Order: sequence, then C-alpha cells, then structure tokens
Amino acid sequence: MSRKSWSAVDDYIVGSLFEPDAALDAALAANRREGLPEIDVSAAQGKLLHLLARIGGAKTVLEIGTLGGYSTIWLARAVSAGGKVVTLELEPRHAAVARSNIERAGLGDRVDLRVGPALASLSALQAEGAGPFDFIFIDADKPNNPNYLEWAMKLSRPGTVIVCDNVIRDGAVLHTDGRDANVEGARAAFSFIGKDERLDGTAIQTVGAKGYDGFAIAVVK
Repeated sequence: MSRKSWSAVDDYIVGSLFEPDAALDAALAANRREGLPEIDVSAAQGKLLHLLARIGGAKTVLEIGTLGGYSTIWLARAVSAGGKVVTLELEPRHAAVARSNIERAGLGDRVDLRVGPALASLSALQAEGAGPFDFIFIDADKPNNPNYLEWAMKLSRPGTVIVCDNVIRDGAVLHTDGRDANVEGARAAFSFIGKDERLDGTAIQTVGAKGYDGFAIAVVK
C-alpha cells in the first residue's frame, strides 16, 4: 500500500466516525494560510489523543510543542470541567496563530499558552509549583526528547499518561549511525522509557495521512 492509500483510509475513518468540525477545519486553514509547517497530527491522531485524555479523566494536560494549536484544541476539549491545558511553543508567530485558533474554538479559558524555549518554560512551571499533570503530550524538537521526558517525570504523578510523537520516523528508528538528530531523539525516547523503572510503556506504529510514523505511550507507575 502507498501513502495515497493510507490517506484515503484516514479520510474514510474521519468520514465514518467524526462529525463535521468547523473550528478544527478553520485551524488547519489558518495554519496553511500563515505558512506554518504542515506537521500537525492528523485528525485520527488528534482524536486518539483526545480519547486517551478523556479515558484517563484528565483535568490537567501539558503539551510540549503547540505549533498552530490543532492538537491543543483536541486536548482542551478532552479535559473535564475546570480543567486546563498548558501548552509550550518556541516560535512567537506560531503561538499567535495558535492563540487565534484556540480562541475561535471557544477554548481560551482552558488553555495557558506559553511562548519561549520549552526547557525554560518547564523550569518556570516547576518553580511555580505547577502539576502534577494527568496527561503529557511531547511533540517538539526531537533531539530534546530525553530532556522533555525527564521534565515530564518531574511534573507527573503515578497514573500520568505520557505520549511522545514521531518515534518511528519511516522506520529510521532502526538506524544506529547517528547521522539524523531526529532519529537519535526517537531512539533516546525509547531508551528513556525502556530503562526508567518508573515507567511502563509501549509504542505503536502508524500509517495514514502523515505517512509512516508512530507514538510512544507510557504510564507513570
């Protein structure tokens, strides 16, 4: 099968299982119009994140990597009454687009969007006494995966679910030559989750509109 076929199946999934969603469609359109990288999660992946957060009854969510806020909207809709999503974005221009998308979706009161280097924002969150978070989604610069996972552990509790995106990378996660920093970041995520006795995790390969990739999913013991 080809990526064209995978995309067609994704379209079938969305057409069969999802209601039309003007806010999410508008967010993707705004991201394209503003020239943001087209690296948002797919609709099916966004709904998976939404359901995982709902299944766990998450009230507090930490998202590392906002981009244009598409996944943020999915997560903000998942938190229970009075819940909050703290989302971290490096690029001010991306954050401005995300803020507009989130406000348009009617979710501004549920989202705390912080702009700047994620590691600095995470340190600030700890200093503020934020957390523990119930659900953490890591989808930022891949070489920092082990640093983000370390911070996730500091800001979590037993039962926290941690999801790390883009860990298969067209199967390149098998490469050990160290030439691709993003692949090394994916391998570092596997190493961290596999070796940390506080975590119980797995990974799922995915195909679809976003190509061949996957998520690592772990729960804090």
